[in-house]
Amino acid sequence: MKFIKTVAIFVCLASCAVTRTIVDKPITFDTERRILTLDYMKDRYGLEKDTPDIVPKMIVLHWTVIPTFEASFNAFDPPTLPNSRPDINAAGALNVSSQFMVDRDGTIFRLMPETTMARHVIGLNHCAIGVENVGGDTGQPLTKAQLKSNIWLVRYLADKYDIDYLIGHYEYTKFEDHPLWLEQDEGYRTQKTDPGTDFMQNVRNAVKDLNFKSIPK
Repeated sequence: MKFIKTVAIFVCLASCAVTRTIVDKPITFDTERRILTLDYMKDRYGLEKDTPDIVPKMIVLHWTVIPTFEASFNAFDPPTLPNSRPDINAAGALNVSSQFMVDRDGTIFRLMPETTMARHVIGLNHCAIGVENVGGDTGQPLTKAQLKSNIWLVRYLADKYDIDYLIGHYEYTKFEDHPLWLEQDEGYRTQKTDPGTDFMQNVRNAVKDLNFKSIPK
């Protein structure tokens, strides 16, 4: 049975105490998903591990291009990838997911533990925390509430972990020659535009004081 737990988080933003809420709504992470995650880490990255844990060094912002939280959650919930994703099916049966999802009204949902690997960005899942935003693309632009929540969430994660990079999904291929890049198949790439250049720039401008490292050219 699924459950929802609400956790109040207290952090300091710009020397002011701000309270935000992260709602825990876990996707299915059963034995099957655990095995598929470990297999993915071994097959894609050459990492043989006993647990699907990661050491976060990067935050990757996304959009779902699905209009509602419920439909977006349901797309991530099954452990196995649906047949509707032939573009990435050959790279493993593990379903896509992310550690966080931000609804249209700015509500932040935690779908997985922050240090458990999710499949959301080629080559970098082993070190990246994913933040999915419901909607996106030209038909349903991301909202101001989502922008504010992404900014807060980036600060929250940077305060907890030694995060070096903040990127939009569309920027992932710039890491192909970087030490963090572990994808072993040179032909496995997809073209991405999320979460949009304007949204990404607005988040970056708001957190520039965190001094993340520059993205490789």
